[in-house]
Amino acid sequence: MNPPPATDYIVFEGDRRIAAGSLRDVVHAAKEVLDQRKDASILIFDGVTGGPIDIDFRGTVAAVLARLPGSAAASAEDATPSAPRGPGRPKLGVVAREVTLLPRHWDWLAQQPGGASVALRRLVEEARRHGEDRDRVRRAQDAAYRFMSAMGGDKPHYEDAIRALFADEAARFEKLIAAWPADVRDYALALAERAFHLETEAGSG
Repeated sequence: MNPPPATDYIVFEGDRRIAAGSLRDVVHAAKEVLDQRKDASILIFDGVTGGPIDIDFRGTVAAVLARLPGSAAASAEDATPSAPRGPGRPKLGVVAREVTLLPRHWDWLAQQPGGASVALRRLVEEARRHGEDRDRVRRAQDAAYRFMSAMGGDKPHYEDAIRALFADEAARFEKLIAAWPADVRDYALALAERAFHLETEAGSG
């Protein structure tokens, strides 16, 4: 089965997905359900982090939406004067910040072509390139874990599925959660798919 792609936000009523998309879309859908059923069990998840988010559902739909981050009302409340820029080359996006190193580190940097700043930027870029895949997998694992902890803790084979997620065992993971409610299972697969992406690419080559 191919799970649906992860979305910006997703909202569940119990184990049933009721909406997915922008934060305004899912909050609007959730508020409509809560207005119809005050005891509805609603959870909204961030599609990037996999974690649940808290929404103040008091008042009308318009009032709830006005309190969301990025809304005109919320933006006006949060507006603050821009802080003056520090030293650096702001037009190029370069900002100066303090770096603390041992004397031998400074000595080594000073001997590099272009000086300390150029050498540090080069080292950071190399580290980023080598760490991107590992960091992406870790973030995907964490997102799937957060969602599964909130929605799957009482589901069959939950603990085994978590172990399979962190052990990079995609086929076993899918098998273990196959009996979960469809919407919960499919979204867990969509989040976890990013953690198993390297394995998928290797198998398709």
